[in-house]
Amino acid sequence: MTTTTTKTSNRPVRRRTVVVAALAIYLAVAALFVAALSVTLAPGGGPLFGARIALVELDGPIIDVDELVRELRAHRDNPLVKAVVIRINSPGGVVAPTQELHAALTRLRESGKPVVASLGAVAASGGYYVAVAADKIYANPGTLTGSIGVIMRLANLDGLMKKVGVDFVVVKAGRFKDIGNFARSMTTEERGILEAMLQDVHAQFINAVAAGRKLDRAQVLAFADGRIVSGVQAKALNMVDALGGLEEALDGAAMLAGLSTPPKVIGPRRRLSIMELLRNHLDLGAWTSLPPGLLVFKTPLYLMD
Repeated sequence: MTTTTTKTSNRPVRRRTVVVAALAIYLAVAALFVAALSVTLAPGGGPLFGARIALVELDGPIIDVDELVRELRAHRDNPLVKAVVIRINSPGGVVAPTQELHAALTRLRESGKPVVASLGAVAASGGYYVAVAADKIYANPGTLTGSIGVIMRLANLDGLMKKVGVDFVVVKAGRFKDIGNFARSMTTEERGILEAMLQDVHAQFINAVAAGRKLDRAQVLAFADGRIVSGVQAKALNMVDALGGLEEALDGAAMLAGLSTPPKVIGPRRRLSIMELLRNHLDLGAWTSLPPGLLVFKTPLYLMD
């Protein structure tokens, strides 16, 4: 009779080896993750751990501010963020989003965290509206700012449409429902309605500047006529607090928060923009930088010119 001997399987040994190897890899990855969190998050910035200044960016026309508002709220709720610097490079934008961003910065200040605005090349109209929500405003000597006013652009193509034989028909319920209709001339009464609305929004702008800059309304009225001013002129008018760039603004925010200088900085979130990619690769700058609504017949209010 032949006896068959079964060899002991090596599977349990192999299984233990795999588990040990997986655990080692997990610990190594965890160590790398912890190390990564302590590295600089932005050029010239500081580590994630410890008190720091948050830098956010407002760049380009103010149209959709939802992401930026969420970013500000995250910094407001983060106990490690002791102050926020908002870097503004904007000619302005649509009224309501501008006011939303102004309100978000105001809530941040009310939470006890200082807010500093750093004005870049241009921080005009809505860009300046946002800035006045800050505790302190820095501008470069050549920064273009001011432009405290409201504008609405409406096309009148009545003559052109008649020339090419186009008849534009409007059916409406409500006397002023088609106010601003590009296919006809505006009536005196319609112009009066729109001008009254613009005056109301202009007054809101003036009140925001007076409150934010702690100026008498009469002082603001003296330069709230839509004019553009340089950083030097803005300083003389008390529209900004100091002349300086981003580095000075970061140091100023650190001092307001009781931190040493230069402060540790967490950089702004980077957003993927399809339009930015198109602009960079297809040279569409002239098209993608147009104000919203300019290529279609809409009538938004702009804090921009």
